[in-house]
Amino acid sequence: SPNFSCSICLDIFSSPVSTPCGHNFCRTSITKFWDGQVKYKCPVCNKLFHTRPDLQVNILLSEMARVARLQKHRLVEPMDRLEDRMCKKHNQLLELFCQTEQVCVCQFCPETDHKSHPVVSLKEEYEVKTAQLGKMDAEVPQMIQERKEKIKEIKDTVELSNKDAETEIADGGHVFTALIGCVEKCRDEFNQTVKEKLKSTEKQADDLIKQLEQEIEDLTNRSSEVKRLSHTEDHLHFLQAFRSLKDPPPTRDWTTVEVLPPSYVGTLRRSLDQLEETLNMEMKKLSDAELKRVQQYEVDVTLDPDTAHPCLILSEDGKQVHEGGVRKELPDNPKRFTQHLCILMKQSFSSGRFYFEVQVKDKNAWRLGVARESSNRIREITFSPRTGYWTLNFNKDVLAFQDYPAVRLPLRAELQKVGVFVDYDEGLVSFYDVEARVHIYSATGCTFTEPLYPFLGPGKYNYEGINSAPLIISPVNQTD
Repeated sequence: SPNFSCSICLDIFSSPVSTPCGHNFCRTSITKFWDGQVKYKCPVCNKLFHTRPDLQVNILLSEMARVARLQKHRLVEPMDRLEDRMCKKHNQLLELFCQTEQVCVCQFCPETDHKSHPVVSLKEEYEVKTAQLGKMDAEVPQMIQERKEKIKEIKDTVELSNKDAETEIADGGHVFTALIGCVEKCRDEFNQTVKEKLKSTEKQADDLIKQLEQEIEDLTNRSSEVKRLSHTEDHLHFLQAFRSLKDPPPTRDWTTVEVLPPSYVGTLRRSLDQLEETLNMEMKKLSDAELKRVQQYEVDVTLDPDTAHPCLILSEDGKQVHEGGVRKELPDNPKRFTQHLCILMKQSFSSGRFYFEVQVKDKNAWRLGVARESSNRIREITFSPRTGYWTLNFNKDVLAFQDYPAVRLPLRAELQKVGVFVDYDEGLVSFYDVEARVHIYSATGCTFTEPLYPFLGPGKYNYEGINSAPLIISPVNQTD
């Protein structure tokens, strides 16, 4: 078979060129060979050239060497165009892989566009990439399984939500049916009361009319007798009949007699008061059920001493806080409250629902709720949702949700324990009177965009002992 090997590099010709003496070499090989020589001679026949010859491309040998080179390669799937396997710049087979630019290159590319780039054979890179592909392929079933499980989890959530919605609608239906029954009963009793008042007035009027009609009849009869007597001209008969004339019938003084229309003042209000009492009983039942539900989201929270005002004293377990009356010298901390007697918990929440309870027994001033992470703690604070505080405030028998303006709330009895529930995604903050099992207030439509921290303010210590009791983070007692 014809020899297509270069006598210098002993490899198949690559860009073969011919010397004036007719011998063929790879362009790179003969160029490097002559670069190291003082005199230019043919490596095969040793013919000496006085000047460095111009090398001519051997087109025929080039095409034949390309075929010979292909014969040494592993057969691959046929491609539509051979040009796709050739380097567009050097017209050579793409046999190497540049790891820097992640492209296939020919043997001359590393000397030009890919200088100093790490280059490996296609086989080496193929093995690396095949291993990567194998790893990816091994990971895919796991990824698919994880996504199938997530789909099941989402479907289960929707199914559970459907069941919850059905239960809620059913429970709500019973409540509303009962309330509708109460309203209808209240309406019927109200109508009955009004009708009875009217009936009583009508009976009184009928009795008076009967009396008047009787007097009219009596007066008419006497008038008839008087007329008959007045027409008698017999003096004896007249005087005898006049003596036997009956006394005038007794009559009533009707000038002061009147029938007053019935008064309905207060009738409707009394009916509505009765309805309100019934509604309050139903609301208490609902509040109790609602509190039991939110208590399921109880979280274990502890006080963060790094945020505590210097006058606050914490228990060792991080569950109690009160004001000690003395300002401690503490290191500067941007997280610390400096003006208000407040403290945050260590735990924060950025999604879902959470609930905690605080004992406020034996105190005449306190503040509690949640605060967003970026809320001001250094300077004077105007507590409100706009400044990042959703708090309930108690001060000398006045209970209020702090906002612009404050929302004053009714106090049924002395508060002993307050429950705080937050639904981050729904934008809801609710407060409950745990002992009375009633809902106090809910801030709805809130927009939370950063972590929320449970928040306490035990209020100022009074040296007469008033308000010296601590605020205590209490575990939920499900038997309440």
